[in-house]
Amino acid sequence: MSKVRIFALGGLDEDGKNMYVVEIGDEIFVMECGLKYPGDQLGIEMIIPDFTYLKQHQDRIKGIFITHGHDDVMAALPSLLKEMPDVPIYMAPLTALMFERKIKKLGMKDVRIHRVRRNSMIKIGKTEIRTFGTTQSIADGFGIAIRTPDGYVVYTGEFIVDYDTRTDAFKFEIISLTDLGNTGVLALLTESVGSFRAGHSAPQHRITPMIEQYFEDSRGRMFITVFNQNIYRIIEIIELANKYNRKVMIYDEELRNLMHDMATLGYYHIPAGLEIPVTSFSNDMENILVIVAGTGSSIFKKIHKIATKEDDRIELRPSDTIIIASPAVPGTERQESAMEDDLYKEGARVCMVDAKRTFSMHASVEDLKMMLYLLKPKYYIPVKGEYRQLIANANIALNMGFRADHIIVLDNGQIVQFVDGKLQKNYEFIDVDDVLVNGNENLDASGMVLRDREILSTEGAIIVGVVMNHTTKEIIGGPDVQSRGVIYLKDADYILKEIGVIMESTINEAVAAGKYDNLACRSEAREKIGKYVLRETGKRPMILPAIIEINTKD
Repeated sequence: MSKVRIFALGGLDEDGKNMYVVEIGDEIFVMECGLKYPGDQLGIEMIIPDFTYLKQHQDRIKGIFITHGHDDVMAALPSLLKEMPDVPIYMAPLTALMFERKIKKLGMKDVRIHRVRRNSMIKIGKTEIRTFGTTQSIADGFGIAIRTPDGYVVYTGEFIVDYDTRTDAFKFEIISLTDLGNTGVLALLTESVGSFRAGHSAPQHRITPMIEQYFEDSRGRMFITVFNQNIYRIIEIIELANKYNRKVMIYDEELRNLMHDMATLGYYHIPAGLEIPVTSFSNDMENILVIVAGTGSSIFKKIHKIATKEDDRIELRPSDTIIIASPAVPGTERQESAMEDDLYKEGARVCMVDAKRTFSMHASVEDLKMMLYLLKPKYYIPVKGEYRQLIANANIALNMGFRADHIIVLDNGQIVQFVDGKLQKNYEFIDVDDVLVNGNENLDASGMVLRDREILSTEGAIIVGVVMNHTTKEIIGGPDVQSRGVIYLKDADYILKEIGVIMESTINEAVAAGKYDNLACRSEAREKIGKYVLRETGKRPMILPAIIEINTKD
């Protein structure tokens, strides 16, 4: 009897935090380990998957596959390796170079990275794994096919169908897909981000037609913002600069490293003599294109510094042309809007790449149809997207004639199981939570720290303290009441006095009854003060009572 289980630890009903698991008997294979950018979650740097299940079954994990070098599929991997340093990692050469730089900065050593080529076949444990090249916004992207006794489980990763790609590291390998489809596919997992877009993503994914006019008519300097992991777009920009005889300065260390990696691997070389090193850049230079790059919200912070004249190298002029080709990703909308405002204040010419006319490099409806047509899966599982996108993806398969009971839309933690190639109707669940990361360390998945921050940011805090004689339990100092973000002091004198009275009376009553306990008194005072403040102000601030007991000499 063969048994195959498929589930997600992240990436379903959300944008980012992708992590998918395939279990074949006693072997576990993991695809992706990414982050999600926070929205209004105060002080949170990123959100990553819950690794609890993987830690519990670490001895069964045969490999973690990272299909490309984007943060939403790779950036949580260092956090995973801190908890499970011995799990084997598989990634393509460019992705491996990117990841090795990342872990070197973090001081991590002895990480087992296995380089796999696109369009290759490897044996891991008892299982055959095939990779196939895909076209996406970063080079060396691939999909994965995991062989089971009942057919392949195929995960596409990100992809578009583009027949005009000339660089091998970006090519989409249709022949490999045809072969897989003829061999037999048990389940197909495809991305859903672009499932609402009609037609193919190509050629609308190219920005050259959108920005070439700016190169033709701009007489001053040019600046363009772009995410440093969108190598496909960056190559387009560099080729345009070369065509219009503009020198290029890449204003981002990671992007310079990436372009060096591309050259080292033989994927792409910046035309000789085109690039100017950052150290040779002068703000007086003319006829230059500055590529301002970054990841997530960092690119918007970088532009903000330039626009507010806080940058050490660049100062904008009214004659400059600035092209924004880095649309906000979920969780960074506020920073992107602030960046635009700052640029317009400088009086320079600001041009936006229209996201509605220029598609992100995710599969649109016809791309998804082609994948379904070539692979002919028995079961279809939309992944990687918000719930509305998962449903739109499912409807594509439904409209192509797939039976509804062979299309499976899952939640994170929900397990789909196949026994001897047949879907089992009794779905199991494992508990999964968002893990919030502040700096380089994890916060709690339950969100207690976050809730406290939300209270402090919206309701404020009241701190009330007294000093007691430890021996006699007599109040010898205070009460001292401090209010922050709750009430305006001029109008709140009587409220602050009453809070002190409540604190004092709570302690005295407990002492008189012979029931005084420091912790219990603080808890009771917190409850009484909270009710009083809510009645008087309508707010629920954080109440922080402090009782300091000291020994005094008689």
